[in-house]
Amino acid sequence: MKYALTVLTVSALLAGCANDSERVAFDGQYFSTKLRKVDGQRDVFQVTVKDAGKSIDGARAAARYEAVKYCVGTYGSSDIEWSFGPDAPAGSLRLEGGALTFQGRCPQ
Repeated sequence: MKYALTVLTVSALLAGCANDSERVAFDGQYFSTKLRKVDGQRDVFQVTVKDAGKSIDGARAAARYEAVKYCVGTYGSSDIEWSFGPDAPAGSLRLEGGALTFQGRCPQ
């Protein structure tokens, strides 16, 4: 029983380390992002970056990173047509609940 508990503990610790090494910091900050398809369309997506107030520039970069990762993984290209993207003027950005949301499309 002790052996099984030790193995589980070590496995959990190693899994935790693996996740931290895969995280990418933007402007010195880590952001939680979520990308989802719009209306079931595979090519149109929204990406939301939580706690964007930590660094607006970092949040913009995190959104761009997630979008490129999605388009490359889905279509094999990093091309993105933004309808409202990370390069939008600062005055047009709206923090909703501390999050920024952008929308784009992976051209096919």
